[in-house]
Amino acid sequence: MEDKNLLRKKFSEIRKNIPDKSEKDILIRKNFLDTLENADTVLLYASFGSEIDTLSIAEKLFGRYNVAFPVSQKNGIMTFHTVKSLDDLEKGMYGIYEPDNSLPRPLITDRTVCVLPGLAFTVNGARLGYGGGYYDRFLQEFPQIRKTALSYEELITESLPVMSHDVRADYIVTPERKVLCNAK
Repeated sequence: MEDKNLLRKKFSEIRKNIPDKSEKDILIRKNFLDTLENADTVLLYASFGSEIDTLSIAEKLFGRYNVAFPVSQKNGIMTFHTVKSLDDLEKGMYGIYEPDNSLPRPLITDRTVCVLPGLAFTVNGARLGYGGGYYDRFLQEFPQIRKTALSYEELITESLPVMSHDVRADYIVTPERKVLCNAK
């Protein structure tokens, strides 16, 4: 099994070179929106660099769902805060857009969907994140949240190194398909 840091470099490079990203992002957005039929709240990260465009997803969600974005603290803790528009976001830690810490936190229910960031995924929901553990810590507190990853097909891989505390995706949405992970 390859070292996680080497895998991060490998998949980051693959993601930077994905052809037709804009067209694929539109298909991912459409496929993701199709999965939200009984959702009440969507916890969404603000895309950065070569990540799938989540800000255009947020634009489609406003007015239909409660939308919240994360604030990452220096102590490794992450909290989500409800926003009404992209104007509620400003550049925060790491240069990533985030809401003000004073905005209200969303009510977490079993109809809450969290979009997981990541560099690579397996069809059984394993995720290669960025190494901070923010999402793993947050989601361990809220096991009822439906966890959805957005990915390009080129970033779906056969296996990834995972640890017992690594939170897995329940669904993976790509331009081509919606994968139900770990179906019981």
